[in-house]
Amino acid sequence: MVTTALEEELLALAGSVPDPELPVITLAELGVLRGVRVRGIGKVDVELTPTYTGCPAIEAMTADIEQVLHERGMSEVSVHTVLSPAWSTDDISAEGRRKLAEFGIAPPRPHSTDGPGSGSGPIPLTLSVRCPHCGSTDTELLSRFSSTACKALRRCVACREPFDHFKEL
Repeated sequence: MVTTALEEELLALAGSVPDPELPVITLAELGVLRGVRVRGIGKVDVELTPTYTGCPAIEAMTADIEQVLHERGMSEVSVHTVLSPAWSTDDISAEGRRKLAEFGIAPPRPHSTDGPGSGSGPIPLTLSVRCPHCGSTDTELLSRFSSTACKALRRCVACREPFDHFKEL
């Protein structure tokens, strides 16, 4: 698929929108923004994949994308929810993972080393979750759910600090 300079610009703008539940990372870094296609003068289609079906943040993401593209001069912005291929935590960029850890949220372990959503690569030998505060892998699960359904609440045994862990999907 050939993209135009305008589509690349609009993709970058839409991708720069912060995630409403994790404002430390953008929609591009989260990997939920799938594409932008210009349909005509001032008209654009955006494809967005939720982190899971029924994700309550999809409405806020849509509104924020519409706003930033309207501000750029697009008069008609249509955001379409795309469920296939399904989003995976492998879609989170390296920069997104770094920002999550820096913010105090343990990023998900990658499922593959061959790129987003590939599903191939080595199987991790450990199921430990590294503490984003001190780096220890001696952590324990406190609750399968935290502030959002996609995160779990854990505590580090070494430094005793609680932290969120973005669950692998």
